[in-house]
Amino acid sequence: MYKSLVLLMLFFQTLLATAQVKKVKNISYAGNTDEANTLNIFYKNDSIKNKPVLIFIHGGSWSSGKKETYWWLGRNFARKGVVTVIVNYPLAPNAQYEKMANDCALAVKWVQEHIADYRASAEKIFVMGHSAGAHLAELINADSRYFKKAGIKNPIKGIVLNDPFGLDMEEYLTTAEKDHFYFDFIRTFTDRPAVWKVASPLEYVNDIKNPHLLFYGSKTYGAIKLQTPKLYEKLKANHVPVELKEIKGKSHVPMISQMIFGGNQLYKDILDFIQKTSL
Repeated sequence: MYKSLVLLMLFFQTLLATAQVKKVKNISYAGNTDEANTLNIFYKNDSIKNKPVLIFIHGGSWSSGKKETYWWLGRNFARKGVVTVIVNYPLAPNAQYEKMANDCALAVKWVQEHIADYRASAEKIFVMGHSAGAHLAELINADSRYFKKAGIKNPIKGIVLNDPFGLDMEEYLTTAEKDHFYFDFIRTFTDRPAVWKVASPLEYVNDIKNPHLLFYGSKTYGAIKLQTPKLYEKLKANHVPVELKEIKGKSHVPMISQMIFGGNQLYKDILDFIQKTSL
């Protein structure tokens, strides 16, 4: 009887917390009517102000994915006190990586200018990406061209990379098997090695100053298991605050899909990182 009562109380607490989360959909961040340039915001309807904000850039090999898929990420973080912004960006073959990165920088700029309306602080902007989204998150953070073009200084307080793919596109595409993945990526990065180099976040690692939290799965792609620790070692050598966590038993897609469950350990790790970085 007591156990049933406790479970019932927990159930209603969960319903209440979910009801407190507000969602604002399809905000244009680039001043146009293109759905690719829209974002969704999740925030808790309470009186607390100056919360941290987490901007999430989805993966999908730069050619698929959409913000609606990740509603649970927004809901879970909002319930935990983090205002969350999930962004769309243009995809291949309609756009190449540079356009994608420029638009992601514009999304960050919009957040910096407007997020106070949703009880978050423009001084506590964190950016998280999974897979190709992690590549774009780090690229706009590391290569100063993107925020410069957007007309702002880099406002990112900290970076969270979840199973990042493409940290060194030059290394990957130079050595990769010429399979359908390769030719899919070529649509985004062209067939020119000079472009691959410029598109690689690791090329700008010495310009990175903000704290990082890095995750990768023990069963993920070989390139991720090689390049994520490489980024960690370079940041550590440069005395940039950085943490690296290998998640046992997880392959590439489960590295993000595990976060459907609000009690997943990655939430605690990310919240701890946000809290100590925001001090």
